[in-house]
Amino acid sequence: MRKKALIITYYWPPAGGPGVQRWLKFVKYLPQFNVEPIVYIPENPNYPLVDESLVSEVSDSLKIIKHPIKEPYKLAGLFSKKSSKTISKGIISEKNKQSFIEKAMLYIRGNYFIPDARKGWVKPSVSYLSNYISENDIDTIITTGPPHSLHLIGLQLKERLEVRWLADFRDPWTTIGYHKQLKLTKKAQQKHKRLEKQVLNTADQIIVTSSVTKKEFESLTKKPIEVITNGYDYEPVEKIELDSKFSIAHIGSLLSKRNPEILWKVLSDLIEANEGFAKGFQLNFVGAVSQDVLNSIDNNNLSNYINNVGYISHNESIKYQKKSQILLLIEIDSEETKCIIPGKLFEYMVSNRPIIALGPKGSDIEKIIKETNTGNYFYYNDYELLKSTILNHYKAFQNKTLQSHAIGLQKYSRKSLTESLSKLI
Repeated sequence: MRKKALIITYYWPPAGGPGVQRWLKFVKYLPQFNVEPIVYIPENPNYPLVDESLVSEVSDSLKIIKHPIKEPYKLAGLFSKKSSKTISKGIISEKNKQSFIEKAMLYIRGNYFIPDARKGWVKPSVSYLSNYISENDIDTIITTGPPHSLHLIGLQLKERLEVRWLADFRDPWTTIGYHKQLKLTKKAQQKHKRLEKQVLNTADQIIVTSSVTKKEFESLTKKPIEVITNGYDYEPVEKIELDSKFSIAHIGSLLSKRNPEILWKVLSDLIEANEGFAKGFQLNFVGAVSQDVLNSIDNNNLSNYINNVGYISHNESIKYQKKSQILLLIEIDSEETKCIIPGKLFEYMVSNRPIIALGPKGSDIEKIIKETNTGNYFYYNDYELLKSTILNHYKAFQNKTLQSHAIGLQKYSRKSLTESLSKLI
């Protein structure tokens, strides 16, 4: 008999960005593993990024239920549309460059909207879903965060109905990097930790995207924790010619904290020392780029080499992944980001292009790149090694032999990952 699983998610097409991809793909494949997914989403969300092309990936036969949500970002936009929009995207300026309005909005967001700005959807959702679950014989509910307020919906439904509940953490909660930028009071920090622990100890099953997060949560709960990473899907993209230039592409947002000065220095030095490199080099930015990053680029005399594409649809971004000579992945150099595995990593891995990644020592990204032989991983003090690797890639590009030699990718396919998920359901 097919099981029914109710997926409670905020991000859903036409939402753009990485948050929507994980459950869009799980829902696509769950019926093949004897699970009927039903998706619960807000009726009137305020998505910071929109990608209409993703709507076509939603099956006509999928059952989707909706309920209204009150979005504080809409109200905040009356005071500062620019600050409201950038904060909702996760783009936070450096502390010494924040305007008074941005500081005030961060303080209000951090201390009055716990765990996040979508907390107002919890109460009406619990009321609405309590009846729906009972009337439709739902076997399992699944909440996915961020926003982590959705886990509070699962928490209250579990207490009311004793339904089986899986809590999926795409990112950690209290240790995620931007928490330090929210100007949390001690009282607010304690409330976050209390709610986090309550969720982790009430859910029947915890799902995380990295082994580092699993280790962190194991110190907070005895409940079973399963690592199901993000993954790749087979995208129907026509054959694409590689760039004629020696192009390095970063797909996705480049936030202020994700600003690899060492890389800009390496590229600047290579341009200055090598005339051929200077004539043929191009840096593609596909997605939002913070002003702090652009300033660093300019300080290293790289502005003339930038192709700043901006945010484009997922399908269009796949084309850039396949045509760029090298793919760039940047993570903040901190303890908190060791657990972060951007969804784009897995799409990078099947693009047949070498990856250059920078991040902290001992990260999950480092392990995956080495395990799959899909590129090179560098720390933020690896100047000489980074420089020599890029130069070697440039020589391979000149010889038309630049490509990746990936191994063992099958376990990261979306279908394979969905099979693992179906066993938990």
